[in-house]
Amino acid sequence: MDADTGTGADTGTRAGADLRGAGVVVTGAGGGIGAALARRFAAEGARVVVNDLDAERAEAVAAGIGAVAVPGDASAVVDEAREALGGTVDVWCANAGLSSPGDAFADEDVWAAAWDVNVMAHVRAARALLPEWLERGGGRFVSTVSAAGLLTMIGAAPYSVSKHGAYAFAEWLSLTYRHRGLSVHAICPQGVRTDMLTAAGSAGELVLAPTAIEPEDVADALIDAIGADRFLVLPHPEVAGYYRNRAADPERWLGTMNHVQRTWETGAGRS
Repeated sequence: MDADTGTGADTGTRAGADLRGAGVVVTGAGGGIGAALARRFAAEGARVVVNDLDAERAEAVAAGIGAVAVPGDASAVVDEAREALGGTVDVWCANAGLSSPGDAFADEDVWAAAWDVNVMAHVRAARALLPEWLERGGGRFVSTVSAAGLLTMIGAAPYSVSKHGAYAFAEWLSLTYRHRGLSVHAICPQGVRTDMLTAAGSAGELVLAPTAIEPEDVADALIDAIGADRFLVLPHPEVAGYYRNRAADPERWLGTMNHVQRTWETGAGRS
């Protein structure tokens, strides 16, 4: 806490500054990328709130790093997390997500759940945080998007579409409010060795597993991006090239991805 203002450490909201004393909330932090982010922020000297739907997992991560657990729906914990941090949130990591496999025929409730968790939870958090951040001229919003938000993911239409939405919202926040002190980061890894990769099944084994990295690598990439105040966080640097190819020659890119789709269908006995 800042002894003069009674607010969180604003060093956590400026480019190139350290995170000591910053109030940080990480949603979906009971394991995987979220837990790695929480641990890394704590190691940087931040005051951390660990959020997860699974209270036991949230409490276990929090206990290991001297943080505070605030379990519950990521869409509805801003006030409680703010109170746990003494009144101010400096960094919000919208990390909770659903993998949501399925094609165009996936049930409506699958599509609705993917949109609610992967997009609307980010929107709701921003609504609750922006008034304070804009008033004081500083805040940091981190969105765990995945490379699917820049590219796509075979076998996972609800996931791919909703992650595109998450990326679009993060981009919109950045272009709209950066001159008012808001820093935004979109984390876009490919495969990460977490439960979500396991849940991706044979599609994940084909596309993601060969280059999968550890959750800690994602946390390292985010801290580097915060130091540089860089929007796009690419734990897999090669994603930048794929993204350029997609934009420069969409027909070729779609053809390549269709080849991957057909390879997956053949391997999975789906043809």
